[in-house]
Amino acid sequence: MSSSVSTDDLGEELVSVCRTAIGDELRSITYFTADDHEQLYLRDDLERDADIDRFVANERLGFTSQQTYGNSELGDYEFTIRVFEWGYVTRTIVGEHGVYVTTDPLNMNEFHEVATAIRTVLEETIPDGSS
Repeated sequence: MSSSVSTDDLGEELVSVCRTAIGDELRSITYFTADDHEQLYLRDDLERDADIDRFVANERLGFTSQQTYGNSELGDYEFTIRVFEWGYVTRTIVGEHGVYVTTDPLNMNEFHEVATAIRTVLEETIPDGSS
């Protein structure tokens, strides 16, 4: 992964805050930019051969969504939740950097907690939050 920050340090920090916010219901964590991605965490009971490229391609659409919803009466974009039969995908984007996590079912407060934690890590770790 090409990045101006240490992927190891960023990855460790993201895993830590996500595990703290979500606990055992956390399934996976993937960091992505427009050009690259890395799965940072995958829970032990899940298959390692999943094709995450499709997920990453879809979550990258969030970079455009940020611009679409910018300056709306709704306020600033915070995070996106996708609901599935057996779990959720939650995406958080700061500038040109994004993270999505997959989880077992959670309550709304837990989604907000993990998105806030991810946003904080990205803003503090990546210069200007947008490089």
